[in-house]
Amino acid sequence: MQNSVELLAPCGCEQNFYGAINYGANAIYLGLSDFSARKNAGNFTLDKLKYYVCYAHMFNVKVYVAVNTVIKNSELNKYFKTIGEAYKCGIDAFIVQDLFLGRTLKKLFLGINLHLSTQAGINNLEGAKQAVSYGFSRVILARETQISEIKQIAQFVETEVFIHGALCT
Repeated sequence: MQNSVELLAPCGCEQNFYGAINYGANAIYLGLSDFSARKNAGNFTLDKLKYYVCYAHMFNVKVYVAVNTVIKNSELNKYFKTIGEAYKCGIDAFIVQDLFLGRTLKKLFLGINLHLSTQAGINNLEGAKQAVSYGFSRVILARETQISEIKQIAQFVETEVFIHGALCT
């Protein structure tokens, strides 16, 4: 496993998007109007997403889309359609809350890159192994994960940790 650090910044609105890129983020994550756990953020719309992805990629900044709410049966079609539209924009990865949707998303969207959200509560190696088996290339660890566990997990799969220690705001 490669040992590198990625500075990933949350972008709840257009101003944060440009600020993160201008101040050196390697990657940004953003939410869309639907299916984002950061409901109170300004978020982004699908109709302008392609522009933002192209802009970020000009500066070698990756764009991850958080589609990380609990998805009800009645929302599945709209969820898959939303991911499909965003996928066409060149998104680098999708942050997903539901471990069990991983395999379905991998079947529906060839080559999709999935990151398992911190909301899935992964904090040990066995959980990380399950995430990989469901098609996730990265786990975003629970904030409670101990450093000794982080080291083990990071040897197995690409790992993301929060450095601020608080809930998303």
